[in-house]
Amino acid sequence: MIQSMTGYGKSVLELPNKKISIELRSLNSKNLDLNTRIPSQYRAKELDLRNIISSKLKRGKVDFSLYVELTGEETNTIINTEVVNHYLKQLQQIEGANNNNLLEIAMKLPDTLKTTREEIDEAEFNAIENSLKAAITDIEAYRLDEGEALAKDFNLRIGNLEKLLKNVEEIDPERIKAVKTRLQKSIEELKEEVDKNRFEQELIYYLEKYDITEEKIRLSNHLSYFSENLNSEVSNGKKLGFIAQEIGREINTIGSKSNFAPMQQLVVQMKDELEKIKEQLLNVL
Repeated sequence: MIQSMTGYGKSVLELPNKKISIELRSLNSKNLDLNTRIPSQYRAKELDLRNIISSKLKRGKVDFSLYVELTGEETNTIINTEVVNHYLKQLQQIEGANNNNLLEIAMKLPDTLKTTREEIDEAEFNAIENSLKAAITDIEAYRLDEGEALAKDFNLRIGNLEKLLKNVEEIDPERIKAVKTRLQKSIEELKEEVDKNRFEQELIYYLEKYDITEEKIRLSNHLSYFSENLNSEVSNGKKLGFIAQEIGREINTIGSKSNFAPMQQLVVQMKDELEKIKEQLLNVL
């Protein structure tokens, strides 16, 4: 089953003195483009978190955010009393200073608060890892749901292309007949005697030139191959993209060889269906 590269996953971890929220958002991209937004105290573990994400989410523009909300009485931010006292002494020396407002003024000055760096213990990091894996499971489920909707659309488009190819096959004898008639008429307009054997040779040459038997067979095979890979267990958007290119190549060749207005109209419809497939393939994992 194919997967979409668009997805969203979230997991919330409740610890005794803090709540950690993990969010993953992904959009389409040719490769894995991972952006992280995490507090400074968790930077030492960023590479480990990245490796967990990249091992599961192979492609896509992925935004990973880790938010921390303190819920207990403990905090790692304290008042820098030495700096505050130093500011107060200087403020008291200013003539006319209002003693009632000095502390308020001092607390607004730089470096009055300092944050102690908190080390992450193994138990907390293991809990964060498990929470991240839960968010990844969440985003994978989202991607599968989106992929199911994409698969339905692809099956519809491939079915339309198969119907159009059948129409091409049905009108092909009429096209060949029209080519013969057009050549015969052109010869007659010359009002000159033409060697019958030479005319038959030229006719065979043009019929071979306009023959689309091989293109019809290859196009049919490519459509079947696309459907086969669409329903495979592994989602491979790049491979489906390559198959779509081959489908386009055969459709273009049929169009250039058709030389017959009704068939060219069918080719235009086929190109329209294929273009819609290509647009959606950009979002397949």
